[in-house]
Amino acid sequence: MGKKTIDQVDVSGKTVLMRVDFNVPLDGTRVTDDRRIRMALPSIESVLSRNGRLILMSHLGRPKPGQDNSRFSLRPVAERLGELVDADVLFVEDIVGHEARERAAALQPGQILLLENLRFHEGEKANSPEFSQALASLGDIYCNDAFGTCHNMDASMVGVPMAMGDRPKVAGFLVQKEIRFLSDVLSSPERPFVAILGGAKVSDKINVIRNLLKRCDRVLIGGAMAYTFSLARGGQTGKSLVEPDKTDLARELMEEGGTKLVLPADTHCGDDFRPDCSKLVVPAGEIPDDYEGLDIGPATAALYSDIIEEAKTVVWNGPMGVFEMPPFDEGTRAVAQAIADSSATSIIGGGDSAAAIQKLGFADQVTHVSTGGGASLAMLEGRTFASVEALDEA
Repeated sequence: MGKKTIDQVDVSGKTVLMRVDFNVPLDGTRVTDDRRIRMALPSIESVLSRNGRLILMSHLGRPKPGQDNSRFSLRPVAERLGELVDADVLFVEDIVGHEARERAAALQPGQILLLENLRFHEGEKANSPEFSQALASLGDIYCNDAFGTCHNMDASMVGVPMAMGDRPKVAGFLVQKEIRFLSDVLSSPERPFVAILGGAKVSDKINVIRNLLKRCDRVLIGGAMAYTFSLARGGQTGKSLVEPDKTDLARELMEEGGTKLVLPADTHCGDDFRPDCSKLVVPAGEIPDDYEGLDIGPATAALYSDIIEEAKTVVWNGPMGVFEMPPFDEGTRAVAQAIADSSATSIIGGGDSAAAIQKLGFADQVTHVSTGGGASLAMLEGRTFASVEALDEA
């Protein structure tokens, strides 16, 4: 990656201002999935074990100015973090005001202070210089360990490291790991290099498809966007989710991709969006008028599994069908099983793919599951991140 990391700076007696991604699901006042908190623990413990003081900052959800945003408070996150670390975890219902500055100044080595939700302040999304400077004044060292928001231009991601001046600006272990897998593997993959792309819309993933067609040996298409490709070839798509205005784009991608772009051979479809609907498996492009495509068919699952078996590097972003609803999870399950059985370096690109591989029980059988849906997608597009560029070179 070429960026300095948190273990490469002296934190003893100093205050580390660390941006983390604690955007976790809550059930009232309880954290229902603490995976993102756990993923930040190595960087947090690196600071605490070396006699550093730690101020954590994060956003949670999408609070709206002028409304009751109490359900987006980070207080339950502070409580859960306190159960996971052997340290005092303090929480302040403030971000850059008098109380936050006072609590930050009183912080002792080995203690953690979690600021309230950054998006409670309008300066966060606006990347306000004043807000960035106020946050930067709280710390001696800045650390970015929030890969899930690395593609954003928020104050805590970009404005704060810029405002730190000559003070150290480093990457946390999670950001280091994510970029190593997603960037370094993409730049020099072991071949054959296979990408598997699902999701609802071609338009959402056009830049990803184009970038990966340049880099990969095969790009396998699944999910509802396959039906737009099918429509572009003159096929019948029934009631399936399609983008009729994107058929020209689909034709362009098929022409660009040639034999690299692999489309489904068959479709598992139903006459309603429910598990107990009437079901059919039909050749791709032959979906009856009163049916909709809900998954790749068994022939496609077998074809994709064979291609994955030969791969040395696999990147997967987007499920093959409605993985939350059996039996239309079968295509996604077959792909996940093939990746798990493969000896390839396998990277699961966040979002629904990460949820699917967790739900299906294969997360510990792949090389890396990304924590960032939008960030991993942006990296697969080949984009660079201002938030990472702002960090110190190693």
